[in-house]
This record gives sequence, structure tokens and C-alpha cells, in this order.
Amino acid sequence: MAERDAARRAGPARQRPDPAGKHYEEEEEEDALPDSDALPDSDDEVDLDKPCPIQIVLAHEDDHNFELDEEALEKILLQEHIKDLNIVVVSVAGAFRKGKSFLLDFMLRYMYNRTSPCWIGGNTEPLTGFTWRGGCERETTGIQIWSEVFVIDKPNGTKVAVLLMDTQGAFDSQSTIKDCATVFALSTMTSSVQVYNLSQNIQEDDLQHLQLFTEYGRLAMEEIYQKPFQTLMFLIRDWSYPYEHAYGLEGGKKFLEKRLQVKQNQHEELQNVRKHIHSCFSNLGCFLLPHPGLKVATNPNFDGRLNDIDEDFKKELRNLVPLLLAPENLVEKEISGSKVTCRDLVEYFKAYIKIYQGEELPHPKSMLQATAEANNLAAVAGAKDLYSRGMEQVCGGDKPYIAPSDLERKHQDFRESAVRQFCSVKKMGGEEFCRRYQEQLEVEIDEIYANFVKHNDGKNIFYAARTPATLFAVMFAMYITSGLTGFLGMNSIATLCNLVLGMALISFCTWAYVKYSGEFREVGTAIDQIAEAIWEQRNPRKVFSKLFEVLRRRMIRRALTSVPRQRLSSNNNKKKN
Repeated sequence: MAERDAARRAGPARQRPDPAGKHYEEEEEEDALPDSDALPDSDDEVDLDKPCPIQIVLAHEDDHNFELDEEALEKILLQEHIKDLNIVVVSVAGAFRKGKSFLLDFMLRYMYNRTSPCWIGGNTEPLTGFTWRGGCERETTGIQIWSEVFVIDKPNGTKVAVLLMDTQGAFDSQSTIKDCATVFALSTMTSSVQVYNLSQNIQEDDLQHLQLFTEYGRLAMEEIYQKPFQTLMFLIRDWSYPYEHAYGLEGGKKFLEKRLQVKQNQHEELQNVRKHIHSCFSNLGCFLLPHPGLKVATNPNFDGRLNDIDEDFKKELRNLVPLLLAPENLVEKEISGSKVTCRDLVEYFKAYIKIYQGEELPHPKSMLQATAEANNLAAVAGAKDLYSRGMEQVCGGDKPYIAPSDLERKHQDFRESAVRQFCSVKKMGGEEFCRRYQEQLEVEIDEIYANFVKHNDGKNIFYAARTPATLFAVMFAMYITSGLTGFLGMNSIATLCNLVLGMALISFCTWAYVKYSGEFREVGTAIDQIAEAIWEQRNPRKVFSKLFEVLRRRMIRRALTSVPRQRLSSNNNKKKN
């Protein structure tokens, strides 16, 4: 077993280009990590005998969606010897091309050589593990984890599983704000320690992005009554002000307290950002890391050898990595106060990715888009207020009833004024973007106008009496028709008229009770609608033409049926005579 572990830790021979164009073979070093120049395809079977980075969250650039490779995740976390152990997840997130994967590879060196005081490696040993390279284009996409989960004995005697996670860099040229927020939120929700990798300083936009991303994560979680996330470590790379705040944890602590301090004279927006960050994380820390040196930044052939890295950087790196991964410092993953096992984490990943694949959550927006929307919505609100104030002066409140034609004319005038005001306001977003809000304004004005029409009609005493007047008219018409058809011997029609008369009487009594008591309002509304439909056909010609037509046909039919009877009776009389 020990031999197999040693072989697993031993890296393959690696070729390095010589400046003269030749290549030389570098000897294998005992503590080298497994080389991982090529990331396994998600469709390939995960080989747990050869540790390497495995992509568990796949990024689809065509539709900007994310997919969980459940099979790969389960194969790693559901191994028999770790699936029931509490898990520690250390994740590194931040902007792209800022050295996240580079840092994680030093964490891997520590995990494989944690008992050695020289865990940082040999001076000529290339840095391997998570894929990384120099340059300005992004390397990591989605979310990757190291395929080997480390089992560590904590000082209290318990065993925990340690998982290292690498994430897609934020704000590259191919990712939307939603993509960045989703990756950051997923890694924060599933990690026990989130390392927020920043360059040179903590700027206000870094805090605002952190607020956006953590809020996006908090929305996806179930209702919580405590801080939703655990430890956030601000890692400031290339720190250039050691004379103000010294490198390391203590200098970072003082710097972070100063940056996140809430002051009374601060703008409310700045206070809210800081309060939000304090409310989201149980523990906040900061570590100031110096620049690794010009050779690291400018040499295209740099492969991670310690010879090329400045001594200050290596010194602080020896302090940083154990601070995160030493057995006494490990932070076990908790959700809602309960420890999470490897088996549990698989289910949480499945649940969270489904939420982000759906449409339940609002889509985060860029600052420009959010500002443009707020700007246009404010213009819409101002224009609507102008329209409403004008209409209130015409027919609002205790203003008397106005003729519908005059009201519509006023509506058109105020509508045009509101649209002109909206167009005159300087707005962000461009012409096409603003046109959508102008159309929204016009629709909302029409809805407001419909309410003013109803309010104006309510002031018309005849409109208010429309329902009882209609029901009385129906009862009167049915009473007259019933008497007339009964006199003419049309008993079936008379019976039908009496039935309609009774229904109209019952409807009137019900309507009167609803208006008096305020109960059964739905029934009263239905009666009003029926009465309004009848009122719309109040032209006597329309109302009674069909009735007279029915009566005329019935009388003709009776006349035609009475002629044969008279002939039959006359023939019978002749036979008797």
C-alpha cells in the first residue's frame, strides 16, 4: 500500500524546452504530483488510480447553461471508505487569470507531503496538478475538483475527507454576469472555506460583486435563520503596501477590518454592502500575499519551479497553505447547522444545479443594464404620475360625471403629454432598449384609463341604477308577454315568461342583498354583468323583434292547424245529415 501511494505521488518525467532549442529529460522527484496536462473528457471514465482534476460542472457556452456530471461526482465522493465521512471543501474563486489554479497546486503539494517540513517542493520541481498556464486567456471552465479525496485525522481523533475545488474565473470575455454569479454561488454554497482571490487590493467593485454573487446563492437556498455560508478568506495577491499592512494573516486582518468597517458618514449603499457581507459569512479572514516575481509574470516558459519565485512569496505561501489545510485548521462543511458528509454533498450539488438550471431565480444583470433599467423605470413612473395627476383633475375624487367622449379626448391629450415627457428624459440603454419601456408605459396608461372610466361611470346615477332598472324592465316585459300569450292560448310561452319573471325577481332580491350586506360579491358581479349584457341590447327593436317573430310563427302555426279541424268537423256534420 505504501509503495502504491508513493507511486501515485510520483510525477512523470517532464520535458522542458531549452533556450537553445534542445530538450532535456528531468529526473523524477520523489514528491512530484501527478501531471495533468490534459483534462479528462466528461464522457471518459474517471480513473481514481491516477489523481487528476475532474470537471463536475460543465459550462455550455452556446446557451450559457451549466450541467452537473453526476456520474463523475458520485464516483469520487461515494467511495466506500469516504462516503460517510464529514467533508471539508476548500474552493478558490475570483477573476480569471489571477492564479487560482496555480495556488491550488501548492495546496496539493501540501496535502501529499503534509508530514514533511519541505512540503513546498524542490527548487527545480515543475508545478503540476490542476491545469494552469501563463497568458491572458482563461484556462478553467465550470467547476473542477481533484479526483483524490484526502482522509485526514483531526486532533480530536475524528477522520474527515478533504476536497479541493477549482472554479471558472469570473469576468472573462465569454461569460455573462449570470455565468459568473452561478459559478461563484455554487462554489460558495458547497464549500466550507471559500478563498476569494483578488489582485493588489480590495476595491469597492470587488465587494459589490461579492454581494451580488452571495445574494444569488442565498436565494437558491431554503429559508434560513442564520448565516448561510461559513468561511470566506480574502486572498490579496501582489500586495504592494507592506509598509502599511504587513504580509500574512495579521496584516490582512487589520486591512480587512478597515475595509469592511461600517461608518456613520458612509453612503447608505456602501453601508449595505458591508452589512450584507457580514450577514452572509460566519467567519471572515484576509491574507496578504506578495508578488511572486517578474520571472513568474513575464517568462512564457515558467512552469512553477521555485527557483523562479521570489523568497517573500515562498515564505508567505508556507504560512498560507497550512492555515487553510492543517488538520487543526480544517473547517467541516455545514448546512443549516448540520455537518455534511460526502454522500450528502452529492445530493446538495444535484439540488442546487437544478435550481440554477430552472427559471425560479431572477437573472443577475450587469451594472449598466441594472442602471439602465432603473433609469427607464424612473422615467416611466414620472410619466405615469403626470398622466394620473391630469386625469384626477378631470374626473378623479369628487369631480362630477363627465361625458365618455370628453373623457376619452382628455385621455388622449394626457397620454401624448406623458409619452412626450418620457421621451424627453435622458435615459441609458439605447433607443431600442428604451422603446420597450415606452411601450410598457403606453400599456400601463391604458390600464389606468380603464380604471378612470369605471370610476367615472360610477358617478352616473343611471349607470349605478342600470342593474335594478334592467331587472325591472325584464320583469315588466315578461309580465306583459306572459299575460298576452296566455290570453292567446300560448300556454308554453306564458309558462316560460313566468319562469324568466321569477328568475329576474330572485336575481333582483339577491342583488339588493349583496349591495346591502357586502357578502357574496362574486354573485353580485355576475348579476351586474348579465344586466349589462342585456342593457347593451336595450333597443326595443333588438329586444322584441325575436319575440314578435316567435309569436308570429306560433300564431300562423295555430291557424294552419285549426283549418283541417274545421273541415273535418263540417264533413262529419254533412254525413250525419
